[in-house]
Order: sequence, then structure tokens, then C-alpha cells
Amino acid sequence: MRIALYEPDIAANVGAILRTATCFGVPVDLIEPMGFPWSRQAMARSGMDYADAAQVERHVDWDAFAGSARGRIVLLTTKGAVPLWDAAFREDDVLLLGSEGRGVPEHVHARADVRVVIPMRPGFRSLNIGVSAAMVLGEAMRQTGWQITS
Repeated sequence: MRIALYEPDIAANVGAILRTATCFGVPVDLIEPMGFPWSRQAMARSGMDYADAAQVERHVDWDAFAGSARGRIVLLTTKGAVPLWDAAFREDDVLLLGSEGRGVPEHVHARADVRVVIPMRPGFRSLNIGVSAAMVLGEAMRQTGWQITS
């Protein structure tokens, strides 16, 4: 299981996702360009004391990421076809989240093996990206019997 962030815009959201992923032993892929300058110091401020323990792999762009991705790409999207409660996860899934402001472009959407939507009340657009990542990661871990490693 991995979390991938496509061109994230907000450092604090990346820090929160890194913290969640680190607590559960899940690596994170960052797909550039990002909307903020990357530095371990900035991430340490956002992820607090967890930044050094985070397993982060940076990719210069979508093509570099897609060429190295192992397992299915599971896109979390407001345009999803499968409600979270009906999605079937696998241990080697990569949970992909789009940019906070733009989501993902159509070619990334089309490349996803599975598209998952978190059901919400009508009239509400989306949840915070960190909340979405945590919800879907938790469900994926539950389904797969994911074991937290040191």
C-alpha cells in the first residue's frame, strides 16, 4: 500500500498526510511540480517530528511516477465510479489523490485502474485531502489486513 499525491498545492496538507502515512508505515509518492518549495525543514514544521521517519519518494512528473508505479492505481476522486464502501482494495494498491485546487487531468483519471468516491451529502463538493487520504487508507488497511511495520 502506498499514498501518492499528484502535484499537491498546500504544504500543510502534505505534512498531515505524511504524518498519517508514517504512523501506519505507508510510503508516500510526491508527484511534482508542487505548489510550494519542498524541503525537509518545511515538512518538519508541517509533519512535526515525523518528517524524518516518513518514507517519501519524489517523482519529477506524472510520467516518471506512472513508469515506476507498482500495483493498481486507485484514484480518489469526486468523479469516482465506485463508492468507498463498495471498493475492494489490494495490498499493493497506490492510493492517488489529486491537487487540492485542480484534482487530476483527464489522462491521469483515465490511467487509474480503479476510481473511488467518498459518498457525501448532496450539495457538498469534497473533503479535505488529508481527511480523504486517512479515510480511504483506513478502509484499505482494514480490508487487506495491513500489518503496521516498524
